[in-house]
Amino acid sequence: MDTGEQPLALPAATPPENLPSEELKRQRQIMIGVIVAAVVLIILIIASIWFLLQPTTETAKIKDVFIIFMALQSLFLGIILIVLIIQLARLINLLQNDIKPILDSTNETVSTLRGTTAFLSDNVVEPVIKMNEYMAGITKALAVLGLTRSRQKNK
Repeated sequence: MDTGEQPLALPAATPPENLPSEELKRQRQIMIGVIVAAVVLIILIIASIWFLLQPTTETAKIKDVFIIFMALQSLFLGIILIVLIIQLARLINLLQNDIKPILDSTNETVSTLRGTTAFLSDNVVEPVIKMNEYMAGITKALAVLGLTRSRQKNK
């Protein structure tokens, strides 16, 4: 029972292109750098605390270490603010270059659709409604003149 039809052939599986782009590589390098900096900062904090707990530590040393911690914290917050500004700039760029054209295209499509519905309303719907009005008037006039039976329900 061969019907002459070819069996459905599945498309050949193509390997996914998971090659990291330059942007992805750069983001990974930045993330690795941030992680390494955080680990070094934690090691410095642990070493400083160990040093401060020694019995021969003077108060001036504690003050100096505290000032160094405050400076490191200021540097860390500055770096975070720079990263935040860069991410905000990338978001604005995305909105201007990717989302805005999509919205413009959608707006154009809606305008075209609005024009199409106005055209159909003027050229199809209104003539059909007018024809139904005339037919209803003619039918009622013929019923009044007694040329046709009126459709009355028995009560």
